Order: sequence, then structure tokens, then C-alpha cells
Amino acid sequence: MKKRKAMVRLLPALLLVVGVGGFAAPSSAQSRNAPARLPATTTAVGPQYDTTHVYVTPGAMDAFVTCWEATFGGTHTAKVVTQVTPTPSTTVSELVLSPVGTLSVFDFRTPVPYPFGAERTGWLMSDFDKGVRLARASGADVVVAPFDDPIGKDAVVQFPGGVNAQLYWHTKAPSYAPLETVPDNRIYLTRDSASEFLTSYLRFTGGRIVSDDGAAEGGQIGVPDETYRRIAISSPFGNTVVSVTEGHLPYPFGRETTGYAVKDLTSTLRKAKEAGAKMLWGPYTSEGRTSAMVRFPGGYVAELHQGDAR
Repeated sequence: MKKRKAMVRLLPALLLVVGVGGFAAPSSAQSRNAPARLPATTTAVGPQYDTTHVYVTPGAMDAFVTCWEATFGGTHTAKVVTQVTPTPSTTVSELVLSPVGTLSVFDFRTPVPYPFGAERTGWLMSDFDKGVRLARASGADVVVAPFDDPIGKDAVVQFPGGVNAQLYWHTKAPSYAPLETVPDNRIYLTRDSASEFLTSYLRFTGGRIVSDDGAAEGGQIGVPDETYRRIAISSPFGNTVVSVTEGHLPYPFGRETTGYAVKDLTSTLRKAKEAGAKMLWGPYTSEGRTSAMVRFPGGYVAELHQGDAR
């Protein structure tokens, strides 16, 4: 009874934001914001509703959000203190909606229950139960079984290769403008897992391979004397770049989960540094794309790029 009362007290604040999943989102009956003509096999709603999960070091949320918005623009919700996991935990949660991507930001005040913190994204489902069924049918494991939160449902799935994503659904329908640029979900795999991952991931997302370069220039991932396999995928859930490597990667490659497209990389990097971010690598130009790696306050590492080399 005490737990139920506590959840009721949290509900008004939580209606402004979503816990681990992202923004308050439409239910199956309220999916009027979903793009038209999505493949029948997908439960995607749109990239602006799919969030990168950012777990900042304790106390760094304000510095991260300030730096991010100074770099890219955008807005954020009010912070709430809540529980976003099926077992007891406490986190400060805030959502950032920027032109280059949507972020769910967490500053945990308790230890983070396993396996949370390993999921890279939160994907809004137009139909939650169908999404879980499709994940299983695609060959993904449900590593956190569906659980209720005060305003919806959540689950965590794992694709072959150890790639975790959160599926979420909420009853309050938002309406967000499309992103100016759609970010890349950046995934690093071994040769052993790539084929199984692609079969599962493409089946679930309804995606297609845009390009598959078996001898991409290794300087793009910090190994200029080598080549690697680079696969670009487009789907209703957004863009994905898969790097298939030997795992001999210099820091910070592999630590970034998302790549953000910008119109002027030089200007963007200057704004990031002035706002407190640290340049880790680059800028580096290869095959029509200039990219850099940046660490934002709170420890979040991101790839920034200009130019389309998909």
C-alpha cells in the first residue's frame, strides 16, 4: 500500500517525462503520430521518439544538459526523482529534445540494477506486446521481462552480439517535430556475431542495408593502417552503423553509442569545447565524411560528423 501511494504521488511529475524509455508516448490506440506506410512488421513510431540513454556520473546532469544544449540547441524537461527499474532504485531523470536527437538522461542516486546501464537506446513501440513478440521472433532475447511503470510498460531486449535496447510504451500521446538530422546508432561487433546480428536486427527493425563496405578505411575508427567492415542500415527506428572489427580499438572507439550529424563540424566542436566538452579524437576526414569524438560533462562519449558517407 505504501508503494502504491508513493507511485500515485510521483505520477503528476512523471506524466511530463518518461522513465528509462523516453518521452511520454502514444498507446496502441493513440498512435496517430506514427509515420504513414511503415512496414507491417515494425512497431516503430519515429526517430524523434527513440532516445539515446545517457547515464551521467553522479551530480553531473546539469553540466551535461547545459553543455549539450549549448552545442546543439534544444530543450529539456524538468528533473524528476523516480524509479525507472522493476526493482528498487532511485534516479534523477531528465529528457533532452535536440535537433540532432533525443536523449534520456539519468543520474542514479543508488546503484544501478543489472542490466540497466547497458541498453543503448529506448525505442517507442506503437504496440508494446507486439514489439516484444517481434523481438523474440527475430532472435533477440528478452533480458528484462515486461514490467509496468506509472505511465506505461518497458522491457529490455538483447540482439545477437550483446546489443541491448529498451522497448517502451506509454499512454499519453506526445507530438514532436521530426529531427533535423537523424543520429546513427553505432554498434561494434566481431566477425563471429555479425551475420546473426544482422539477420535478427533487420528482421525486428524492418531495416535495409544501405551500404556494406568490407574494406572500409580503418582511420575512421582510429586504426589507419587497417581496414574493417562498415555496414550502414536505414530503418523506421532510424540509422545504424555497424563496425565489424578484430576488437583492437584505441580509446574511445566502441565507447560511443551514437553518432550525430551536424552541418558545420568546426563550429559545433568549438561550441562544445567552450561549453565544457573535451575533444578525444579528430577531426578526421575519410570517404566524404569528417568526424570527431567528444566527451561531454558526465562522461558521455559521442561521435560527431559532417558529410554523408552512408
